[in-house]
Amino acid sequence: QVQPVESGGGSVQAGGSLRLSCTIPRYTSSNCGMDWYRQATGKQREWVALIRNDGTTTYADSVKGRFVISDDKPSNTVYLQMNNLKREDTAVYSCKTRGFGWCAHTGMGQGTQVTVSS
Repeated sequence: QVQPVESGGGSVQAGGSLRLSCTIPRYTSSNCGMDWYRQATGKQREWVALIRNDGTTTYADSVKGRFVISDDKPSNTVYLQMNNLKREDTAVYSCKTRGFGWCAHTGMGQGTQVTVSS
C-alpha cells in the first residue's frame, strides 16, 4: 500500500511557526485531495485540515485562523503551514489522500513530530 511521506516537524516555542510537507506520487494525476491528522501522546487521532482536488479547504476549529493547507501539484506535495503554535498543537502529524479510485486506497503516512514548548 502506497503511503505519503511527511516531513518538516521539529521543536519550536509557543508562538512560532512550522511548515509540514506531505508527498505522494500520483496525488496530482489521480485528482486526490489530502487530509492532515494529528495524534498527541495518549489521545485519539484528531482531524486537522483538508484540501480537496479543486483547491477548497476546511479546517478544524482548533486550528482555524492559524494553520493553512495548500498544495503544489507539479511536485505532488501538500503543505501545512502552522503559525502561532500552541503547546496543545504538540503531536505527530500525518497525512492521507482522499477521493475516489486510487486516492481512496493509499495508507497513512508515518508522521512527523511537532513539539511546542512554552
